Amino acid sequence: MTMKLRLYAALAAGAVMLAAPVAGSAHFILMQPKSALEENQLGDPQKLGPCGGTTANAGTPTGVVTEVAGGALLHVHVKETIYHPGHFRIALSVLDRAELPADPEDVTKDGPNGKPISVSGKIDPNPKAPVLVDGLWEHHERKPAEEFETDVKIPNINCDHCSLQVIQFMENHGINTDGRFTYHHCADLKITANPKMPIESGWPGQVKAKGKPKKKT
Repeated sequence: MTMKLRLYAALAAGAVMLAAPVAGSAHFILMQPKSALEENQLGDPQKLGPCGGTTANAGTPTGVVTEVAGGALLHVHVKETIYHPGHFRIALSVLDRAELPADPEDVTKDGPNGKPISVSGKIDPNPKAPVLVDGLWEHHERKPAEEFETDVKIPNINCDHCSLQVIQFMENHGINTDGRFTYHHCADLKITANPKMPIESGWPGQVKAKGKPKKKT
């Protein structure tokens, strides 16, 4: 093979490597509120739903519970340590993490190795409980160590041990054994309802505030 042909072959191989999705290449850290699991500098372990860990490593609980008032805004701050296009979603479980929704329904295409590659994840434009926000921080431009922040309205409920789930759905991504195309983090919350506001009875375990009985006339 001539020098010119070898150069073309090397360039072509490099282009294929750059175009091919890399399984497990996207990571994020839940910076606020404090994560329920200890995270390393990349945010691992985070593949397994609903709240992180992996099949091989369930993760180490931090034991931190963040107290928040019902009906208030909770600041959520994440740092994407390794870029990947996609979006985030925030949900809340009240009695049990089994209440958390399934990972976003995905559309895929066949990859060069015969395994699926994600094209997109379903976003609900009108999310309902237990989802608080969907289609959050949608991005398709590479930026190093990008950080995202928002304030999320917490329902006016009472909950001693809720789980706030923050997930990232990754587009153009090879399939992971754990989590498929989604990475997961949770924060443990204790929510105390604001007595000046009505209880949002649509959430599990909540009871409407009872008014005083009317006097008979």
